[in-house]
Amino acid sequence: MSANAPIAKHGSTSLLRTIKAVAWSFVGIRKNSESQEDMGRLNPFHIIAVALVGVAIFVGSLVLLVRWVVA
Repeated sequence: MSANAPIAKHGSTSLLRTIKAVAWSFVGIRKNSESQEDMGRLNPFHIIAVALVGVAIFVGSLVLLVRWVVA
């Protein structure tokens, strides 16, 4: 983080970058260089939190899809 970058902008950028990294991880397509860069920049706790939310959304959508197909 540079000294002249606003904190709020860095936080929102970091959140978007974390969501993007987790989404690419779900798909399984990622360049090694980008993955290594994200490992150095992103907070592991944020990655875990975003991944848990992503899994909950994925499982919830599967449950809703199955209920819709069965009905």
